[in-house]
Order: sequence, then C-alpha cells, then structure tokens
Amino acid sequence: MDITFNNLGPIKQANLILGDLTIVCGKNNTGKTYITYATYGFLDYWHKDLSVDIPSDIVTQVMDKGAITVGIEVFAKDADKILTEASFSFSQHIDKVFSGKESLFDKSSLSVNVDKSKDYRLNSVSFQAGSATRTFLEVKSDAGDDNLTISLLVDKSSEDLPPRSFIENMISAAVRELVFKDKVPRPFIASAERTGAAIFQKELDFTRSRLVDMLGDKDSKFSYSKLLGGFKNEYPIPVKRNIDFIRNLPNIKNKESFFAKKHPEILGCFKDIIGGEYKVSKDDEIQFIPDNNRRIKLSLVESSSAVRSLLDIGFYLRHVAQVGDILIVDEPELNLHPENQRKLARLFAMLVNHGIKVFITTHSDYIIKEFNTLILLNNSGDRLKSLAKREKYSPVELLSGEKLSVYVAKESLVSIEGQKRKSRCHTLVKALVSNESGIAIESFDNTIEDMARIQDEIVWGE
Repeated sequence: MDITFNNLGPIKQANLILGDLTIVCGKNNTGKTYITYATYGFLDYWHKDLSVDIPSDIVTQVMDKGAITVGIEVFAKDADKILTEASFSFSQHIDKVFSGKESLFDKSSLSVNVDKSKDYRLNSVSFQAGSATRTFLEVKSDAGDDNLTISLLVDKSSEDLPPRSFIENMISAAVRELVFKDKVPRPFIASAERTGAAIFQKELDFTRSRLVDMLGDKDSKFSYSKLLGGFKNEYPIPVKRNIDFIRNLPNIKNKESFFAKKHPEILGCFKDIIGGEYKVSKDDEIQFIPDNNRRIKLSLVESSSAVRSLLDIGFYLRHVAQVGDILIVDEPELNLHPENQRKLARLFAMLVNHGIKVFITTHSDYIIKEFNTLILLNNSGDRLKSLAKREKYSPVELLSGEKLSVYVAKESLVSIEGQKRKSRCHTLVKALVSNESGIAIESFDNTIEDMARIQDEIVWGE
C-alpha cells in the first residue's frame, strides 16, 4: 500500500509504502504523528464509512431472486476509481482526524494506491452483514473462484426484508472488504495518549452522562444553545478510538482473537512483558493481576504506567486481532524499561511473522537495535543459529529485511509537483535496510556517537 501526503502539518510532501513492519523515526516536531494519524484515519474511514457505488441492477436482482452470482471483475475493474474517490473524499475532511482548525488543513491531501501485481481472484472468503441480532446478507467466494455469490438470508417476501438502501449498503461494505482484502488492512491504533485514555474513560463517560441529565431536566435553567456551544470534539480520531475501545471492553471480553485460538504463546510473551494479565471484572472494572501475587487485583490507577501504556495492545491481541490487520502504535516505548522495549520489539516481529502488519513511530534506539538483531540473526550459518539458541531467540522472532519499510522524518530536498527545482522541506526519507547490516538510522547513531565522544573526553581528556 503506497500513500502520498501533501501539506500535512510540517510535512510538505512525502511518500510512505506500508511494509509488513513499518517504522517511522525522527526528531520531535518533524511530522511523525501527522503521518501516523492520517494513515490510521484513512484506514478507519475506509472500513467504517466509505460507500462503494453498486450497480442498481445488481441490487434489484438480489431483491428479486434472493441470490445471484457476479464476476469479481465487475467490481475489481473500478478499483483505481474507488481508491481515487476515497482518497479525495477523505482529504476533504482530514481536519476531523486531528480535531484541528479547518484552515490548517485547507491544502492537505492524501492519495492511496495498492499493489496491482496480484489479481483479484479471492481465496475462500465470506462477508456477512445485518443487525446486532440477525444476519440479512452474505457475500462469499470459493477458493480460486472469480465470482462473488450474493445471497439474502431472509425470505424476499418476508416482512423482515430490509429496505433497498440497507441491502445496497451491505453489498457495498462486502465489496469493499472482499475486493480489497489483503490490500487495505483493518487498523487498530494505540495512540501516544493511550495511558490517559485508560485512566480517564470512566470520568469522561460520567461527564457525558451528567450533561445528558442536565439537558433532560425540564426545570433546568441552562440555555441549551449556550451550553452546547461550548462543547466540541476536542479529541483526534485515534484518541477517540482508544477511549471507545476501552469503553467497549465489557462487550468484547468473551471474544477470542486469532492468537487466542491459534497461537496462545504470543499472549504468553505479552504477559511476560507486563508481568501479569488484565481482566474485566463482573462489574466491568478493568483490573491488573500481577504474576508475583495472583491474589491481588489492582485497578488501573493502582497499576504501573507500563501496565496502563500496554492495555489497549493487550486486549487487542487477546480479543480482536485477526490475520491481515495492521497494528499501529505511536511510541511503543512509552513508560517501558529498555529490557521490555527489546521484548516488545520481539513481540512485534512475531506478529509480523504471523500475518499482522505493524506500524510504529519510535524514538527508541533499543527497539531499533533489537530489530537489527532479529534481522542479522536471520542469516544462515551454524554460528548464528547457535547464538540465537543460546540467547533464546526463537525462529518465529527472526525478521527478513524485505519485510521492513523504515523512514526518517526530516528536512530534505524534495521534488515538488509543478516546480522545476527541488525544495528543502520536511518529508520522509527512506532508510536503508539490508539483511547483512540491518537498519541504518543516522539520527540515532549521531546522537549516541556524540554522547560517547563527550564521555570519552571527560574520562580520558586532559
């Protein structure tokens, strides 16, 4: 997936290719969070709000016949058009992602392309849509088939038959998910504000409840327009999604993710990082149970900052994660000791090798160096195999350099469309990644070398 950004915060123009593991580094105020939030915002918009135009005759046939078969090419041929229109529509409202002033995003835009090297013939997949209590429609394709079968799951003469617009929207959602399966991943984000969201979600809900009570009080002397005029959406979409996710934990606590079903060892590795496990009580309270004393059940306020920082990721891995997702983490090193930063890097590598894409922004040299170790240990040779075994690295943790896309947000010369000469501005500069030498990021290396030089002179200088 190839994304181009224009006039986004400090970023004048930049290109980002999502790899299996995407890393964005750089100094403060260079645009990393803008890139991260815009990427998440588009993926979130795609899966939650984008409507794909469905030919009217297809909807009519489904309603008349109950089930039809349609060649996948009917929809796949318009893939470029769908992406272009989605990019344009999202760019028109990109300020909403950041909850910022419209004027700051007047010229901001994002455009997306996906890999065209693969055909659109699907594996055996299905998509079901309906209400919370009943499924009304199924769209599926058998392995290797070039067709989609669209079926109503209620009698077309039944009173339960949903309206035409609802059927059209369900087919649209199915086409969007199935035609672009594995091309536009479903996102989950842990924003840099996740620790605060974990603590204050209850207070935010309480404030909202009090506001509703005041508005519903007939004897209230408040002016509705004056009261509501003082409120606005002050949270960027990624932060809002974090709050919504925590609020919804009681509803997902009985669900099992891909890892809970197939690879519980991943959950064991995460449990080792936080030193315990999370639990949602019968009263819907989030608790942390430390391994060193299983009788204690700590509230989030009583738990460490590291426990709060990893809360979203922990519940995502246990209850939500599915192959083909992309996990986006802004500054995963927040509140973590260097040892746990290294362990988290190894966990991310395992997720990548199990089919979950990972996108991180980081200032952590420990995380980058650990990724380097995983790349270098993946080379052949008995010596490296013996070293990996001695240091307890499992094969599923090792990485191929080809799976990484690494960028540094910095000032550089950029070719701007419509300009003859290159301009120096903030952009993303692709970092070199090789299986022989790992990741080359000068900003980290230069800082470490400066510190070492100064300390050497302190100790050894005259």
